[in-house]
Amino acid sequence: MTNRNDSASPRTRTGLALALGAAVLLSGCATTANPKDPFEKFNRAMFSFNDTVDRVALKPAATAYKNVTPTFVQTGVNNFFGNLTDLWSSLNNFAQLKGQDGLNDFMRFAVNSTLGLAGVLDIATPAGMRKHNEDFGQTLGYWGVPSGPYLMLPLLGPSTIRDTATLPADWWGDAWTHVNDVPWRTGGIVLRAVDQRASVLDASNLLEDAALDRYEFIRDGYMQRRNSKVLDTDKAQERADKVHEKLEKVQEKVESKLGVKLGPKPVPEDGAEEPAAAPAEGSAPNNPPVPAPVSSEPASK
Repeated sequence: MTNRNDSASPRTRTGLALALGAAVLLSGCATTANPKDPFEKFNRAMFSFNDTVDRVALKPAATAYKNVTPTFVQTGVNNFFGNLTDLWSSLNNFAQLKGQDGLNDFMRFAVNSTLGLAGVLDIATPAGMRKHNEDFGQTLGYWGVPSGPYLMLPLLGPSTIRDTATLPADWWGDAWTHVNDVPWRTGGIVLRAVDQRASVLDASNLLEDAALDRYEFIRDGYMQRRNSKVLDTDKAQERADKVHEKLEKVQEKVESKLGVKLGPKPVPEDGAEEPAAAPAEGSAPNNPPVPAPVSSEPASK
């Protein structure tokens, strides 16, 4: 596997041609029904095309792959290609000034590429190195570039104008696209697509059985998820969970030293642990993600 500038250039031209071609097609398909989806007519046509390809070819291949291939092999394939994305994710984290996450992803790639047998085994995750999935579209979003309207790409699926324009960079950043042997490169791309489709078979079956507009469901879900990834709301929840744990430990230490109970500890809503004492009437509710083990308001009279 080598990185060659001469092999990257044709892929870059292909990606730019795709983006420009989509823009030309969309120029005659714009409507004003939904400001977030002004190209809905074009997008629905592409969605129908992709759905046909999926039903005829991709889904049957993914179903056979899942039923025939041993689970440990599927896990190894998923880990291998996932490991390749960590290097590009690391560079994008650095570009977003997230030095700790960038170093984390680089170490993931280094550890899994060596101790994990070229990434087939995921050694980094059990070691506490959380996986991130950062791409160039998220980097532009971090620096304030708007996503633009929703766009359904042929074969590639849901996207936006901004993310479509960044496809050449993301393709170049994918280490597998730099494999010089064409049959190996093509086979790997097909295998990765089938493996990714197999991983969502159950979810797609439920979606197909549901009585709803699948196009709108996928569009709204994609836009919400994409916005969450750009804004790092998942990391905000992770930080809140860490604060929650630290507050629990501090409360335990204080209670141990004073020999008294300060109040109920924050617990899951399923009632896994009974509170030591009920909060005072009129006290502030304990809304996650920031716990309030001790009320700061006086009891109501």
